[in-house]
Amino acid sequence: MHRQVSLNFARETMESSDFIGILFAMKIDPSIASTPFAVVRDISYFEGEEEILFSVNSIFRIGPMKQIDGNNRLWQVDLTLSSDNDPDLHALTEWMREETKESTGWLRLGTLMIKLAQYNKAEHLYEILLAQRTFDDEKGNIFYQLGVVKLHQGKYADALTCYEKSLKIRRKSLPSQHSNVAECYNDIGVVYEKMGDYSRSLSSHQKALKIYQNALPPYHPNLATSYNCIGLVYFKMADYSNALSSYQKALKINQKILPSNHPDLATSYNSIGSVYDNMGDYSSALSYYLKDFEICQKPLPPNHPDLANSCNSIGLLYAKMGDYSSALSSHRKALEIRQKILPLNHSDLATSYNNIGAAYDNMDDYSNALPSYQKALEIKQKTLPSNHPDLAISYNTIGSLYDNMGDYSNALSYYQKALEIHENTLPLNHSDLATSYNSFGSVYAKINDYSNALLYYRKALEIYQKILPSSHPNLATSCNSLGLVYDTMSDYSNALSYYQKALVIKQKTLSPNHPDLISTYNNIGLMYDKIGDYSNALSSYQKALVIKQKTLPPNHPDLASTYNTIGSVYENMGDYSNVLASYQKALKIYEETLPLNHPDLASTYNNIGLVYNDMGDYPNALSFFECAVEIGQRSLPANHPSLQLWKKNLESLKRKM
Repeated sequence: MHRQVSLNFARETMESSDFIGILFAMKIDPSIASTPFAVVRDISYFEGEEEILFSVNSIFRIGPMKQIDGNNRLWQVDLTLSSDNDPDLHALTEWMREETKESTGWLRLGTLMIKLAQYNKAEHLYEILLAQRTFDDEKGNIFYQLGVVKLHQGKYADALTCYEKSLKIRRKSLPSQHSNVAECYNDIGVVYEKMGDYSRSLSSHQKALKIYQNALPPYHPNLATSYNCIGLVYFKMADYSNALSSYQKALKINQKILPSNHPDLATSYNSIGSVYDNMGDYSSALSYYLKDFEICQKPLPPNHPDLANSCNSIGLLYAKMGDYSSALSSHRKALEIRQKILPLNHSDLATSYNNIGAAYDNMDDYSNALPSYQKALEIKQKTLPSNHPDLAISYNTIGSLYDNMGDYSNALSYYQKALEIHENTLPLNHSDLATSYNSFGSVYAKINDYSNALLYYRKALEIYQKILPSSHPNLATSCNSLGLVYDTMSDYSNALSYYQKALVIKQKTLSPNHPDLISTYNNIGLMYDKIGDYSNALSSYQKALVIKQKTLPPNHPDLASTYNTIGSVYENMGDYSNVLASYQKALKIYEETLPLNHPDLASTYNNIGLVYNDMGDYPNALSFFECAVEIGQRSLPANHPSLQLWKKNLESLKRKM
C-alpha cells in the first residue's frame, strides 16, 4: 500500500481538528495462520486504491510508537497481525471472555461498557433494564452493576445504596453462602474503603472471603480479589504485616490461574512492593517493583504511561535506599516516556522534573538540581492557581536548595513566596506555617541576623505548642533551635533554659538510653561549661557518655570525643588525675582506630602533654609534645595554626627544662 496516501489522511485529521494524527504501519505474514484478510483493489469502489479488507475480529500486536518528523501530534504505530496460534493471545482472550460473562446479552453489554470505562452509557442502560424488569433476581443483578458504575463514577453513597439493595435481594433469593452474596459484601467493602471507613470495609471483605472459601475452589480468581481487597484495607490502616500476608495469598492464586503477562500479576507485585517499601524493607520492595515493571514491558508499548509510573516508583525507592544514581536513571526514563506522550505542561512532567531535581540534590549536585526544580515550578505556575499548595512546596524546595548552596538571599526570597501562600490559604495554627517559620529562622541564624532568627523560631514554637501534644519531637526541635541561637549570641542563660526544655520533652517519649538524648546532654553540658558551672557540666557530659557506652562499640571515635570533652572539664576544675585518665582513654581509642599520622591523635598527645606540664612532670610532657609535633609535621601544612601551637608548647617546655 502507498504510505504517503495514508499519511495524508493522518495529516488532514491532525490539521483540521484537535485530534492526533496516527499512521498505522501493519506487518502481515501471509504464511502464518491468522484471521482472514483479502486484497480488494480490483473490486474497490475507488479505482486504483491499494485496499486490504480485514475481518472485524482481527487482532494486532502493538509494537513501537514513534513521532513522524518530530511532530508530537503526528505518530506512527507499528502493528503486527497476530497468529491464530499465538498462546499469549489465546490465554488473554479466554480470560477476557470469562470476565465479561453474564446471564443475558444486555447485562453482558453493560459489563463490556464498564470495562471500556463508558460509565454514563452503562448507567443509562441499567436504568432502562431496571424499569423493565419485574423479577427480583434480575433486579438484584442490575442493582449490583449500577453499584459498580456508581463506584467508578466516585459516587460512593449512591454505590453503597445500590450494593445494599442488591445484597438484600440476593440474600432473599439465594443461599447464604452463594458467591453472588459474597460479591455484594466485597464491593460494599470497597466502597467503605474509598470512604475511609476501614473498620466496616474490613468487616465486609471478611464476610465475602468466608463465603468464597466455603463456596469456591481454592484457586478461584474471586478469592484472589478478596485477598487483594483485604490487603489494601490493612495497608491503609498501616497494618503492614497483615497486608503482606493477604497480598501474598492473592499472588499465589494469580500465579496459578493467570497468564504470565496478565496485568493482575503486575498489580500484585506492585502491591507487595508497596508494603515492603512502607516497612522499610527496600531490597524486597525493589525486587517486586522490578517484577511489576518486567510484566508491564511485555504487553505495553514502550511509551505507555504505566511504564513511566513504574519507573517513577522504582526511582523513589532507589532514593530511599540512598542509591541516587539509580534513582536518577529511573526518573529520567519516566521523564523520557512522559515527554513523548503528555502535553508540555502536564503535572506528571512536573513530578518527574521534581524527582530528578531531588536525586541531584541528594548527590549535592546543586547546579543540576536547580534547573530541574525550576522546570517543575514553571509547569505548576502555568497550570495551578497562584495560591495552590503545590506551588508552596516547590518554592520551599528551591529555597532549601539555595539555603544548601549558601545563597541565603535567594533562599529567603523563595521561602517568602511559600510563606505568602501558606498565610493566605492555611489556618493560623497550621503545621506547614510552622515549617515555613523554621526555614526562615534557620537562614537568619546563618546570616547572623539573630533577632529575626529568634522571631521566626518563636512563631514556629507557638504554633507547635497549640497544635501538638507536649511530648511531640517537633517541640523539642524548636526549643533546641532557639537554644542554638541564644548560644551563638552568648546568652548562655536563655540557651540553657531552652536546651533543658528540649531535654524534658525528649525524656517523655524516648528511652533513657536513646541516642537522640546525647546531643541535648552535650548542649546542656556546654552551657554549664561556658558559665563556669563545671560540676553540672561534668554531670551532663557523663550522662551523654553513659548512653554512648551502651549504644556504641567500645572503640567508637564518638566515645573518644566525649572523653576529651570530659577531660577538658576536669582540667578547668584542676583535677589533673581525672584529666589524665580521660585523655588517655581518648588516646587509646584513637590509636586503635585512626591512621598513625591523623591530626586527632596529635591533638590528644598535645592535650596530655599540657596536663603533664601543669603537673610539673616535664619529661612526660616533653614526650607527648614531641609526638604531637611529629604527627603534625607529617599531616599538616607548615603554617597550620594547630601545628604552630604544638611547636610553641614544645619550645616553651624546653625553655623550662
